[in-house]
Amino acid sequence: MRAAHLAHVLQAAAEITGQRDFVVIGSQAILGSYPELREGALVRSIEVDLYPRDVPAMGDMLAEIGEFSDFHSENGYYADAVDPDTAVLPAGWERRTVAFDAGGGVTGHCLEPHDLIIAKLVATRDKDIAYFEEAAARGLVDAGTLNARLRATKISSRAKRKLIASLLQRR
Repeated sequence: MRAAHLAHVLQAAAEITGQRDFVVIGSQAILGSYPELREGALVRSIEVDLYPRDVPAMGDMLAEIGEFSDFHSENGYYADAVDPDTAVLPAGWERRTVAFDAGGGVTGHCLEPHDLIIAKLVATRDKDIAYFEEAAARGLVDAGTLNARLRATKISSRAKRKLIASLLQRR
C-alpha cells in the first residue's frame, strides 16, 4: 500500500460516513509518519484498519469499502472497520497521533510509530514481529522509547516480561 491508497480509503470512508476524521490503527498507520514508504513488510498489508474518530460506531458503514466489496475488487485494497478497543495501546497514544491529510478536509489520525509497534508487539503474531523487526532495521523506532511505551501499556507485568524475553530471543 502507498500513501495515495491510504488517502483513497480515507476519502471513500468520509464519503460513506459523512465524517472527516478517522483513526488509523493498523499497519498502514506508518504511512502517516513515513508516506514515502513503498516496499517491505511495513506496507505489505492491503487493508486499512480504521474507525471514525468522533463516532466509532459508524465504522459498520465501512463494509461498503471492506473486504470482498466492489471497492476492494476494483482497487486491490480495502477498509477494515475496527473500534477503539481493537488494539492494546500505551497510555496517551491519542495525543501522539500523526495527522495524515487525505485531501478535501479529510484526516487520518495515524498511530505514532512507537505506539503502533507496541500494539504489534502485544499482538505477538509472527507478522507483527516481522513488522517490528523491519521498522527497527530501518531505524524508524527507538528502543528506549519503545521500552517507555511498553511500561505505559496496560498489560500485566508477567506479559511485559514474557514479551521482552520473546523479543530478546528473536534478536
